Amino acid sequence: MVDEKLSLKLLMIEDNPDDEALVLRSIRKGGFDVEHQRVENRDQLLEALRQQDWDIVLSDYQMPEFNGLAALRTVKERAPDLPFIIVSGTIGEELAVEAMRAGAQDYLMKDNLARLVPAIRRELNDADERRALRLARETLRYQAYHDILTGLPNRWLLHDRLEQVFAFARKQGTHPTIMFLDLDRFKNLNDTLGHLLGDQLLRAVAERLREVISEQDTLARLGGDDFVLLFSDMPNPDAAFARAREIQALFASPFRLDGKEIYLDASIGIARYPESGTDPDILIKHAEAAMYYAKERGGNSIQLASDEIQSATASRFTIENDLRCAIKNDRLEVYYQPQFDLGNGEVTGVEALVRWPHPEEGMIAPDRFIPIAEETGIILGLGDWVLRRAMADARRLQAAGCLPPRLAINLSARQLYHQETLTLLQDLMADNPLDGRFLELEITESGIMQNPEQAAANLAVMRELGIRVAIDDFGTGYSSLAYLKRFPIDILKIDRSFVRDLALDQDDEAIIRTIIAMAETLNMRVIAEGIETREQLERLHHLGCQEGQGYYFARPMPCEDLIRFFRDRACA
Repeated sequence: MVDEKLSLKLLMIEDNPDDEALVLRSIRKGGFDVEHQRVENRDQLLEALRQQDWDIVLSDYQMPEFNGLAALRTVKERAPDLPFIIVSGTIGEELAVEAMRAGAQDYLMKDNLARLVPAIRRELNDADERRALRLARETLRYQAYHDILTGLPNRWLLHDRLEQVFAFARKQGTHPTIMFLDLDRFKNLNDTLGHLLGDQLLRAVAERLREVISEQDTLARLGGDDFVLLFSDMPNPDAAFARAREIQALFASPFRLDGKEIYLDASIGIARYPESGTDPDILIKHAEAAMYYAKERGGNSIQLASDEIQSATASRFTIENDLRCAIKNDRLEVYYQPQFDLGNGEVTGVEALVRWPHPEEGMIAPDRFIPIAEETGIILGLGDWVLRRAMADARRLQAAGCLPPRLAINLSARQLYHQETLTLLQDLMADNPLDGRFLELEITESGIMQNPEQAAANLAVMRELGIRVAIDDFGTGYSSLAYLKRFPIDILKIDRSFVRDLALDQDDEAIIRTIIAMAETLNMRVIAEGIETREQLERLHHLGCQEGQGYYFARPMPCEDLIRFFRDRACA
């Protein structure tokens, strides 16, 4: 039986053909089938490294045009895992130690090649381990400085790039500019589409943003739907705004994923060096503050950082943190606003409205904290807290003999598509002796239309529980008879904006007439919000609106006051 020889691609750095033959004879005798090339200088070495991947390098130390230490450095620069063994007749102990420190794996004397084959076999095995270890280290380093989902630089690499750009700016007088970009309503989209499709969407966004980034600039993802674009030099704010508008234009066409067309908008905050800060973290913070200010203006807008915006954003973050604590520590309250039959004045239900008595600022208006809750995702915890508290209050009202015919609770879009909220509703209905028809959930038009198919499926689950569904703020969005027919809807709520100027604006009256006609066609009831005058009540009743709520009838009140309200009416 003939032993199978191992193939070996050998690169020799050697000026003496006789020594070359001696080494090759020893290796072949040791069981290797050798493919080799001999080089004598640096140019030949570089060309050989470019042409082929080698298994091992054997190098003489002293040569007329080259030396082993220079050869070693050349090899390690281009192929750090390639084993390098010095085979010399003139190397001394000090030079050998220097070579080993520089990265040589071993050294042998030409007059004693007994260790050559064992050394080659050992280094071939060790090279695989070194290569695997190096790749693992490179992977860890890459992961430490890059976003895994998109492959973009992460916060740490962005920080490093900012330091470099700032150092250059201090010397050359350039104006680095960063843009903090956040996708409007992405959290809602992520809930409705599912996280897998949400991740695909983020990767698609990253690809589009790469279109406006040059080699001198940096695009980073900080997490979630937050992206930062670093431009090494932007001469003035006008140039920055022009570039930001170019970036927003990237979102004009829809993203096509999984057979769906998804439209996105982006809010952008701009911060410039040195006007907005000379520290990377400060500059990012100011750009982020400007982005949030842009969002609060309705989204899809651009804002330059300023001290005033930074102060407003600091207040926003305080509200966010305090709201989290308030939910966790049960420091919120639920108020109830009665709803009335516009014909006979009887109470037809109550709407649950969250209130926040802040220990320092007093009662914080919902329009201050609800948008923040929606943007940050706190709305899930807040909405579920309201569900639990309102159902607990319903049991109190029942025990007091003051249970209204219907309890309406607002359900956010994120809750509508969140499986845990559906599970919570099932648990609440199972634990509560009240008739399911007692509970009504109010959902906005825009919330339903984020994902109509999933919305219809989840609303069907609620209908199976006996829960009624109302469309809140109807008339401000799609308001289509065709879409209404697709969903199990019981009630339409006319937005207060149409009621406010009812006596003065014929367009508002025409819209209300249309809504009522649509509701009658589909056998739905209509509730008008924001009734504040007798004139509004009478006009709405004349138009055919069945129910209403507003300050004309009663303001929102805590549960204790609601009990007194019902008892007073019973005694009247």
